[in-house]
Amino acid sequence: MKKLIASLLALMMLLTAFSALAETPSVAIVVAGTLGDRSFYDSAKEGIDQLEADFGTVTKVIECKEDASMYENGLFEAADACDIIAAVGWQFWDVLEAGEILEAYPDKKFLFIDNGLEGVGDNLMSITYAQNEGSFLVGYIAAKLSKTGKVGAVGGQDSDTINDFLVGYEAGAKYANPDVEVIKPQYANDFEDPAKGKECALALYSLGCDIVYQVAGKTGEGVFEAAKETGNLAIGVDGDQKYINPDVIVASMVKRVGKSIYDVVSDTDAYFKPGEIWNANMATGYIDVVYGTEDMTQQVSDELKAEVEEIKAKIISGEITVPTAFAAE
Repeated sequence: MKKLIASLLALMMLLTAFSALAETPSVAIVVAGTLGDRSFYDSAKEGIDQLEADFGTVTKVIECKEDASMYENGLFEAADACDIIAAVGWQFWDVLEAGEILEAYPDKKFLFIDNGLEGVGDNLMSITYAQNEGSFLVGYIAAKLSKTGKVGAVGGQDSDTINDFLVGYEAGAKYANPDVEVIKPQYANDFEDPAKGKECALALYSLGCDIVYQVAGKTGEGVFEAAKETGNLAIGVDGDQKYINPDVIVASMVKRVGKSIYDVVSDTDAYFKPGEIWNANMATGYIDVVYGTEDMTQQVSDELKAEVEEIKAKIISGEITVPTAFAAE
């Protein structure tokens, strides 16, 4: 009898597992650029890869290669194939705001990743990230580590989203050292060209910066190359990028894009709120600063890491208010 009961329980658990798999919605990510940036877009891909590993979720990836003519077509292709469609990148603003894709697929759920449209459609939820808060922390680190008293940053484009990183970075640097000079940022006007990122970084290093923050996707890998060639330091973005070159990358500001997509898809009832903007800030755990693994070169001392944790707590509590490029909106 005990064996029979055990067998029945095992069968019930197996059927429950199969049922869960069957109910897991399929998901597509449509990225404005291409995978392989080892930061923003790759983080989104890691999220759906984890869904596939954990739940057997059916997934799809569409790369738009920074071609504006592909943004709408990419979303339509994704909506034809999957239940949940994540538009990854602020570049999808115009297409989603127009609402045609949302009206054409009223039974599908859409996520707008990295920008916010409130009250648009009955099937769209936006996720924004408080990159200014995480950038405040790495700005603090940059100013504390700088020996020249000059720090800089390379942005992929002069836009509100990128500037949100940069204003937080400058505020954090000034919080650490009011006398630090934050050199005017260099904009590569490209998220896919490391050569342009390198050129921008070399310009900053030539002006005396000894630490440069990259906020330019794949273009930012050129910043790391420039840091290595000139004997300077750099800061990574979106993912933990230290592994790319532990000797020059001191830390990375992470936006856990993949985790946010994972959480919405794996528990849609709890997370998906159509018409709303979900701000994934430092308090939610989706924004942070990381330093690679312990076996890597650690330019940031334990004492400085402890200071960063104290500042993080002050941001979460509201004691420190970080400026944002979106303040006027």
